[in-house]
Amino acid sequence: MQSRRFLKFLVVVFMGLTRLAHADGERAGEFDYYVLSLSWSPNWCVLEGDARNSPQCEDGSGHGWILHGLWPQYERGWPGYCPTNHRNPSRSDTAEMADIMGTSGLAWHQWNKHGRCSGLSSDDYYALSRDAYGQVTRPSVFRRLDDAVRLPARVVEEAFLKENRALEPDMLTVTCRDNMIQEVRICLTPEMEPRTCGQEVIRDCHAERALFEVLR
Repeated sequence: MQSRRFLKFLVVVFMGLTRLAHADGERAGEFDYYVLSLSWSPNWCVLEGDARNSPQCEDGSGHGWILHGLWPQYERGWPGYCPTNHRNPSRSDTAEMADIMGTSGLAWHQWNKHGRCSGLSSDDYYALSRDAYGQVTRPSVFRRLDDAVRLPARVVEEAFLKENRALEPDMLTVTCRDNMIQEVRICLTPEMEPRTCGQEVIRDCHAERALFEVLR
């Protein structure tokens, strides 16, 4: 009987520790590096945005590689929805980010889930996000496509490496979803210098015929 009770106690403790390991609400400002996530807007529109009637997907919007987010990251895992004493961004603050993020709604979501964990104010977090986005050269070749193409995902990685000489292969990863190019994720130090990605971030897409949609 005693051994059975002790076993139940261990199970409860283990389950509690597991929940804590994956819980949101970690301490703001305590993380190891950033992940800069760039999403190819036309593909996102096909995957999700059209169904949402997102203004990001309107014909003529011209969105290519948009800033999905700048995410604080641990060497293993990541924080989310951290408590902060900084005020939330205003509607005008989030609207000002729509030029590189597609919509003000995405700008709000990124602050709420990730920006709080940076330890920065919303103004400083958005400014840092804009700086990080601006320091990466997005290959112009993808904007010149006349028709959707299928290509190996590694071609997208190679294009970014060619245009950004400071990057090395283990500093970025290309992700796919439903056999479509989804995102390019680049790892940066808190000082915005390229660095090697952690094992949880490096999940390269190996598709040989991933779909790449054209600009709208």
